[in-house]
Amino acid sequence: MMTAVSKPLRKFSGRLVLIGAGKMGSAMLEGWIARGLKPKQITVIEPHPGKTVKALARRGLKLNPKGKAAAASAIVIAVKPQGAPEALSPLAGYFGSATLVVSIMAGRTIDFLEKSLPPGAAIVRAMPNTPAAIARGISVAFGNTRVSTRQRKQASDLLAAIGKVEWIGDEALMDAVTALSGSGPAYLFLLAEAMANAGIAAGLPPALATRLARETVAGSAELMHRSELDAATLRENVTSPGGTTAAALDVLMGPGGFGHLLAQAIMAATRRSRELAG
Repeated sequence: MMTAVSKPLRKFSGRLVLIGAGKMGSAMLEGWIARGLKPKQITVIEPHPGKTVKALARRGLKLNPKGKAAAASAIVIAVKPQGAPEALSPLAGYFGSATLVVSIMAGRTIDFLEKSLPPGAAIVRAMPNTPAAIARGISVAFGNTRVSTRQRKQASDLLAAIGKVEWIGDEALMDAVTALSGSGPAYLFLLAEAMANAGIAAGLPPALATRLARETVAGSAELMHRSELDAATLRENVTSPGGTTAAALDVLMGPGGFGHLLAQAIMAATRRSRELAG
């Protein structure tokens, strides 16, 4: 894998078409604007636009335009996978000789997209995650053979609007990516929920237990984000031999403990991702 460098979008030329402006699509849209893309360069296809999209439409963004479509430099597909057939059918008018397609639809493979889009399309399939809402997500991307070096950089810039970007060379890895980082935020939220419930069981008032769990998970994640140390070293730094943390970790790291359960969970999510992809 290689990490892409985040760059401003001020040099983006042509038109950018966003299909779907739900939570993830809107997060990307806000990121593009923050990085210097002008609203007048953007077309959004969204049957139920939110306040942000409507406000940008008043600044020149084209919302659900009628009439003949113009060729786009890039098309970003951010609809739910079950809405793919309806969303993809009207896209032909936006295609030019060098149009890049970036799809963040979960489970929809490159093969599916190639069969659904005009022949010869340059397609990048990406899997972001929900911290994209605060520009702290991570996206993993894979491109078909028609994606040029320039288009790969363009895709990286578009995805960098919501966080970091990684590229993989084997699309089959996308199922494990979905299980680890795509579904991963739910595991952290469950950890905070379980810690709060355990604190309540240990005698803490519910409101206090919830605040302690929430701030501990959030603060520890931020510490790891800022630190150059790996997760194992950070864990060891908290753990004194024979202390309270060691007593807890003896349970969590024992047979059938946290690591074992998480491995099973990620394998289950990986299998389900393969099933959904067909």
